[in-house]
Order: sequence, then structure tokens, then C-alpha cells
Amino acid sequence: MLLDNKTSGHVGIELKKHTFSGSKLSVLSSLFTLYGFASLKHELKQLESARIIFSEWDSTNLQNLVGSDSDVRLLNQLQQKRIASEFSQWLANKAEVKASVRPQPGQNIIHLGATEQSFAISGSATLSPTGLGDVRCDSLHMNIGLSDLESTRQLLTWFDNVWADAQNLRDIKNDLIAKLDAIAVDQSANFIYFLTLFHLFKDFLEDIDEDNIIRSKTGFKDTLVWSKLYKFQKDGVLGAIDKLEKHNGCIIADSVGLGKTFEALAVIKYYELRNDRVLVLCPKKLRDNWTMYTVNDKRNLLATDRFNYDVLNHTDLTRPKGYSGEINLETVNWANYDLVVIDESHNFRNTPSKAEGKSRYEHLMNDIIRSGVKTKVLMLSATPVNNRMNDLKNQVAFITEGRDDAFAEQGIKNIESTLRLAQKQFNKWVSEPVEKRTTAALLDIMSFDYFKLLDIVTIARSRKHIEKYYGTEDIGRFPTRLPPKNIYADIDASGEFPPLKEVNKTIRRLSLAGYSPLKFVREAKKAEYARRYDKAVGAGKGVFKQVDREESLIHLMRVNLLKRMESSIHSFTLTATKLAQQVDRLLAKIDAHESEELSELNIEDIHDFELESTELESYMVGNKTKVLLQDMDLIRFRQELEADREFLSHIAKTAQSVNAGRDAKLELLKKTIASKVANPLNPGNKKVIVFTAFADTAQYLYVHLAQWAHSELGIHSALVTGGGTNKTTMTGLGSDLNNILTAFSPVSKERGKVDPTATTELDLLIATDCISEGQNLQDCDTLINYDIHWNPVRIIQRFGRIDRLGSKNTQIQLINFWPNMELDEYINLEARVSGRMVLLDISATGEENVIDENAKDMNDLEYRRRQLQQLKDAVVDLEDMSGGVSITDLTLNDFRMDLSGYMNDKARLATLEQTPLGLYAAVSIDEDMVADGIKPGVIFCLKNIRSGKEAVQVDDNYPLAPYFLIYVTADAEGSTVVELNFTQSKKILDLLKREAFKHKVPDQPAITEVNRMTRHGCDMSHFQHLLAVAVDSIAGKSEEKGIESLFAKGGTVLTATSSQGIEDFMVVSYLILTAVTQGTEGQGERDV
Repeated sequence: MLLDNKTSGHVGIELKKHTFSGSKLSVLSSLFTLYGFASLKHELKQLESARIIFSEWDSTNLQNLVGSDSDVRLLNQLQQKRIASEFSQWLANKAEVKASVRPQPGQNIIHLGATEQSFAISGSATLSPTGLGDVRCDSLHMNIGLSDLESTRQLLTWFDNVWADAQNLRDIKNDLIAKLDAIAVDQSANFIYFLTLFHLFKDFLEDIDEDNIIRSKTGFKDTLVWSKLYKFQKDGVLGAIDKLEKHNGCIIADSVGLGKTFEALAVIKYYELRNDRVLVLCPKKLRDNWTMYTVNDKRNLLATDRFNYDVLNHTDLTRPKGYSGEINLETVNWANYDLVVIDESHNFRNTPSKAEGKSRYEHLMNDIIRSGVKTKVLMLSATPVNNRMNDLKNQVAFITEGRDDAFAEQGIKNIESTLRLAQKQFNKWVSEPVEKRTTAALLDIMSFDYFKLLDIVTIARSRKHIEKYYGTEDIGRFPTRLPPKNIYADIDASGEFPPLKEVNKTIRRLSLAGYSPLKFVREAKKAEYARRYDKAVGAGKGVFKQVDREESLIHLMRVNLLKRMESSIHSFTLTATKLAQQVDRLLAKIDAHESEELSELNIEDIHDFELESTELESYMVGNKTKVLLQDMDLIRFRQELEADREFLSHIAKTAQSVNAGRDAKLELLKKTIASKVANPLNPGNKKVIVFTAFADTAQYLYVHLAQWAHSELGIHSALVTGGGTNKTTMTGLGSDLNNILTAFSPVSKERGKVDPTATTELDLLIATDCISEGQNLQDCDTLINYDIHWNPVRIIQRFGRIDRLGSKNTQIQLINFWPNMELDEYINLEARVSGRMVLLDISATGEENVIDENAKDMNDLEYRRRQLQQLKDAVVDLEDMSGGVSITDLTLNDFRMDLSGYMNDKARLATLEQTPLGLYAAVSIDEDMVADGIKPGVIFCLKNIRSGKEAVQVDDNYPLAPYFLIYVTADAEGSTVVELNFTQSKKILDLLKREAFKHKVPDQPAITEVNRMTRHGCDMSHFQHLLAVAVDSIAGKSEEKGIESLFAKGGTVLTATSSQGIEDFMVVSYLILTAVTQGTEGQGERDV
């Protein structure tokens, strides 16, 4: 009888027909799989005994035991755990199993013998779904079925001789049972997580092998700086070195308070150990943070590592001569640095700084990165992906030396096009109603090549990310943030000074004509001055007019006046008085005809502009203008100056009458500090930081608080404003910034190691934003914002000084001082005073253009109102404040590092390589997960097993193809929702990771619940349904992406075969999330 599993009979059917109770089975086959067993289970259980010889046996390849791509329909029934258990029991009870010492491919015999009759099959048939004919396949099957006694007896005799050949066979029964038990055993979420990562990244295993990333002979892991890093920081350092080696650059964008400086120091040390020259570029105010580690000083906690890098300020890049520290800027060899580390790298925007000469950006790009030796660039930035994709473009350009095709091999054909499209998609998202503007919605519409670009160049982790996915056992906890306290302060305790609203009207009337001489140039001469001072931008595609720049400066001056008024009456008085004096001098100059030309007033003469801060950089472009008096309309100019003089004189005189005794806000601050000292948040902790945006306010506060605090409260105070004006009430401490900060936060600054005898501490620190970044002051538990900086991000950065990992404080407090008015009224004040600003910004085309801007940052009133309301209600993370999406939502680097660390144990790697597809774990949903919106359901990792035109057609830059992660939920009524689809793989992996580190052993309550629901694996229909929903969502989502691409450059990804079914996907692994319910076996509600 011919059996071809097609038209002339099926092997499986014949075997079932000829198996009788008490039969004996003898098999020689290359395969005996789970689903082969499942197909014949009923018949096999009737046998008296079985002898099985595997003609080929690979004890390391368990997938052969489970099945191949052709068995996908059976594999997707999700029953392999139960079947493996039953197969193992059957073998233990009924079978003997041997394997050929040398593979004997192609020989397959099946013999069934009973008392009265026997049946045999010889040919290509294996005990697998394809061999039995349960699954159709294209290969040819040729088998002969024999039932005459003579033929079957001859075959059995031949089999008996083979079975008796001890030299060529070995017993593998225990080995086979152990392998089946490994498939049937309950798995932990931890193992399923690493198994999933292994499949996602196995093609890049060499890339993520730690030994391949760092050269072991450097002694890098023996350094002090490496030993001081937490696990997540070590992951970040390895990831950064990997990116620097592969792509020549990396942006570390970890959140505030996660120790980017130490990560960068570790990277620097690695390259110094390779004898590379390193340059650190940082804002001037952060200089001491970096130079401290290069000097032979007791306070240098890393002195034994002997750091030897150079430190320059960002502003040094545009200084042609002079000294920065000990470096002569005229003779420094800019082209000789192997690694450049840029702190606060988002400060480098490609803005024109002046009509002649190079900007910082141009100097860094052309003289350091492109010149001389090949330069790697490490950038540090706490700014999340914000609404200006151009900021990212400029930072990526340092890595690629400006080449838009630098990542073509990685699938990003053009960096600028990628970011331009991302900007369009982001703008579209921003235009949605607030309730639709979710991170999920943004991730859904963004193109994959943007994610890929971020993945190539960035390492970014948020505070939440570290807490959730690294656990806090070894890294300590963040302190609990108490809700902010909001204090509403009047200006004048006597009520004589006009309210802020009235003062603001006067500020708005000021023309500040001295800052915009071009505005008064006569019509006939305007073209001449435009030629002299206007600046081409965007490769000549736009013009930034000097007259627009001057107008913006005036708006900035008005904002500055309002913010100073809000900060302190003292600061406001100083500025109003200085402005009045400037106007007087200008009028005198015109009257005396002292000069034939008039210079624009220098904004730096009005103190307290942070000229390094990114917020002001756009306005500081262009030259100081000089205008001939004969070219001006002097009558109109004089009129506006005289009007200003009148307003300024009056307001300055009124303000001068409000002294410290009448300062209502100062009095409230004293009460707040006294209350905190008397009632510490944490036992014995009296420490308070008071932040203000203005040095004048800080000095005023120190004058009126320092002695009071010492005599009334018994605490020492210090003033830190940068620029050598630091002061303290502690004798012998001096004005050195690091000495003051060490005395204020001795535990975090490890003072005990430097000076074990020092016991006196500072408890009140009054500071400007010179220490709002890069400082660890976590001994303190209370931070007061004496004024609200107009960039709310700065508030979060300030709080990051005390809101840090490993804090000794269990709780911390933010206190905000606000003007005494409603939030909406306050925002409207700001809006009216700021007017319409002309910003150098990015338009929807992605080109640099000068646009009249009324809907960004300060002018986006609703956006600003939401930000400030957030600040009042809670302390938020920077990534939550941006109103956009954090880089931490997008990069996969951490997962690669997890896998790399796991695979350092070669035995674990071997286990992953041998483990078959289709395993699962179950975990119970705890309260934390419920709070985060996690619902009962399944996370599937699926592999598309079709190739070419039959494969799922997704964006070429989808990073995980052919793998897809889907999180599907189901409620008690049975309705299903795709909670996270494959476009949000990062979030799914985050969830998997969180559960993996929580469940390093199987979760027994969850396993019991799944067994209850499925009758110990007999009824997997619920999970099969969720799998079908997951597959449908992939096909639907890829089609949707295809339709989007119809309208994109380069055409569509839709094909005629884009419809996919469940047999096009293989289940790699899955995690069941279950809410454990009460109930007896087989009863109770379904809750997954």
C-alpha cells in the first residue's frame, strides 16, 4: 500500500487504524515530536510497550522536539506545555529510547505488532505532523504500508538486530524525558524576558557582548570611578562606549539626578586608559564640577584615577585669545582631541552669532571635530525630545560631522529628511486636542527611522524607568516628593506700592528706544543699514533682520523687568534706576553732540542676564549696532527717550521707598525658613536651599537673612552666585564654591573622607542657577523657589539637586513663591509684556527660517498655563513637563545591555540557544501594576515566518523585524483590546523587564490561576483568541502604515499579499498577566 500523505493514503490514519490494545511499537525515525505524540496520543496509550530509536539525535536542539515552521498551526494552539508533560509520562511508563551513535538519515521504520496481526510502514515517515500527514507540506513523501506477516516479520527482525547493537546505539530515555520536562516546567517571568531579548537581538550578539565593547586589558573595571557606579550607570557607560566606537558619538540624556557626570567620567577614564586626549566643554557655571576631578586636591574623591582631561567653557570657543584656566586659547591645538565631552550639549544650536566670525557651533564643528585626528563626541543633555527636532539634528551633526548619509548602512538614508518628517508628525500631534495628545498616539504616528536614529545615538533613562525596571535594592530609593507648598506673596506690607498689574502697565509703556537705534533710522538710509547688519541664515534661505533682533531684545528687557519685580522689590529698584540713568546719559549725549554716531545700548550693562542660558541665546545674535546721528530721526528718538525717563524715574522712586522692613515677601520667607527649622521634615534636618533667578535678589536675601538665621535660628548660611561673590557666615570657609557646597551637603560630598575632623555645617544656602545643574546636594530636604523662572524646566532642574537616588531623606519638599494673584491673571501679564517675539526657530519644513512666532514657549499660553499648574500641584519629572515625549520612551539600549550582562554566564547563553519557541510564564497583577493601568491579558512575542513579498510589510526601519511584540487585554466579559501594539515595543519591553526583575522564580499563584482557567492546559481557547487578536492587529497596523506611506516620499510598502493570517506567525514566547481570583478548580470568573 502506497502512503504519500496526499492522494494515496495518510501515515497517521493507517497507524490509528492498525493500533490495538496490547500492541507493541518499534520505531526507527529521525523525529518524534510533541505534536507527533499528540496526534497519536490515544493510540500510544493503548500500547503494551514501545521501543524507539532516533536515527539522528541532537540533545542541544530542543526545537526539533517541538516542531518546525511547517507545524505553526499546531504550535499556535499554545498546548506544548501540557503535551510535553503527557509525552514525558508516557515515555517513563511505556517506552525504551535509544539513539544512533552516528546519524543514519533517511531510514524510517514503524512496526506495530499484536498477537494475531502486525502492520509496518517503511519510507520517509517520521513521527511528526508532516510525517504523519497531519500538516500539508510541499516535500515528497514516499512510504509503503505492509500488513502481510512475512514482510512485517522481516522488518521486525531487522529492527531487533539494530536494537541489539550496543556499539552503535546509546540509551537516551532519561535525556529525552529531561528535555520534555524542561519544556513542561513552570517558567519564571525573568527567564521569559531574557528568552524574548535573545530572539529579538540574537543577530547582534557579537555587538552586545561586553568583552567586545571594552578592551579588557585597559584595567578599566579596576578604576575607582567604575566601582562607584550603580548597575544602570554601568549599563549606560558600556552603551555609550559601544556607540562611540561604532558611530563616533553618543548623547547621554538620562534624567535630572541620575548621575550623568559620573557616567561621563567613566567613559573619559576608559579613553584616557587608551592614551586618548580628552576635552570637556561645559557652561562656565559648571566648570568647577569638572576641574575638581583633574586636580591634586583632598576634595577630589577620584584622585586615584588621575584624570588628565582639559576643561574649557562653551564661551571659550568664540574667544580668539586669553586664558581659560591654564589653557592659552591662542595656542591650544584644537584639532588634537580624540574625545570631546560636551556638557549641556543642547546649548549648541546652529544660530548665527554675528555677521562676521564663527559661532560656537561652527568653531566646534570645523576646528575640533572635522580637523586633525578623528574625534569622538560624547554629549550630555537632560533635555528630553522637545518640540524642536532641529536641536537633535545639530547634536547628531557633531557625531556625523554634518553628513546626512552617515547612517545609511543602518537604514537611515537621510538624517535631515528623517527629522523633517518627525517634525511634521510631531506638529500634527501637537495640534490634536489635549485629551488625544498621548504618548501612545505620538509613538503611533512617528516613523520608525526616527526611533532608529535615536536608538543609534542616544542613551536615555528616566527616574521612573530606573525605579521600575532596575529595582531599588542595590541603588537605594528616591525620596518621596511631598506635594509642593505654594506661597502667595504681596510686594509691600504697607500696601502703598502699586500692585503688579499696575506696574506691568508702566513696563509695557516703555519703548526702551536706546536698545533699538535702527528703528529710528530715516527711510532713505534703512537699506544701507540692513546690508550692514542683517544676517543670512539657513544656507541663505532666510534673513534674520537686525531690526527684528532689536525688537526682541526690548521684549526681553520688559520680561526681565517683570520677572525682577516678581523676584524682589530690591532687584526691580536696581534695574529701574539703572535704566533711568542710561536714558539720562543718552539724552545728554544727544544734547552735547558728543559723538557723530550712536551705539546701541549694551544689554549686559543691566546686570543679571544669564547670557549663557539657552533661553536667551536666540535673542543675543547679531552685532551691536552703530548708527550715525545724522541718519536718525532725532525728534522721534528724543520723544521716546523722554517718555521712558518719566516712567522710569517715577517707578524707581516709588520702588525705593519699599525697604526690607516693608518687604512682605521677605517676611514670608523668614517665617517659612523658621517653621522648617523648628519642624524638620526628616529627623534633625534643618537644611534649606533658596533659589532665585537673579544675583541681586540672592545678595539682598543673604544680607537680610544670614545674621538673622544665625542669631534667631542658630544656623549658618551661605550665598552662592558664581563669579567670586560667594559668602558664608562660617569662619574659615572662604568663598570657594566647592568648600561651601561640601559644608552644606557633607554626606553626599563625602566630607568625612576629605576632612574627618570637620563637624560644622551650613544649613541655609541662598543660590542662583549657577548650581541648578550638575550638583548633588541631597543632604538637604527642602528647596524654596523664591521666584518662578520663566522656563519651568529650570524649576525641575533646581529640585534635582535634592531629589536624587540614595538620598538619606525619606521625604523632600518643594516650596514655590508666587505673586499674589490667580494663575490665569499671572500668565496674561507675562503674555502681554512679552508681546510678539521674533525667534530664530524651526518651521514645519524643517529648514531654519526666521518666523514671526506667537505660539511657542512663552507665547503658548495654554501650554504655559498647564506647565505652571503642574508645578503648583505636584513635582513632575522633566520628561513629563515637556508636553512631548521623552527619549526614554524610544530607545532599546538598556535591553541590549540586560541581555549582554545575562549572557556573560556562558551556561545561560547555552540554555537560551537550546530553548524551544512557545514557552510562557504567568504573573499576578499587583497593586502597583493596577495603579499603572496594567490589565489582565497577554504579552506576545511573535515571529513572522514568511519572507520576501509574503512577509509582513512594515517600514524598512522597524527595528525588531521579523519580530513583533503585542500586549492584548481581555476583561471579564471577554471583550479584547490591543493595549500596546508593535509600534510601542519599548513600552512592552519595559513592562516585561519590570516583571522579570520582580519574578525571578515562577509565580505560583498566577500559575495556579492559569491552570484553573485552562483546566491544566486542556482548554487554551481563551489565549488562542487573544493570539488571533494580536496577529490581526499586526496585519492591520502594517497596512495602516502602508497607507500612510502612499503619501510619503519613496512610495508605499503595501503589497498584494499584505494580508496576514495566524499561520504566518510563530509564537516565540508569551507572558500571561493574570488577576488571581478565588474559586475552585474549573470555577470562578475568568480574569485574564
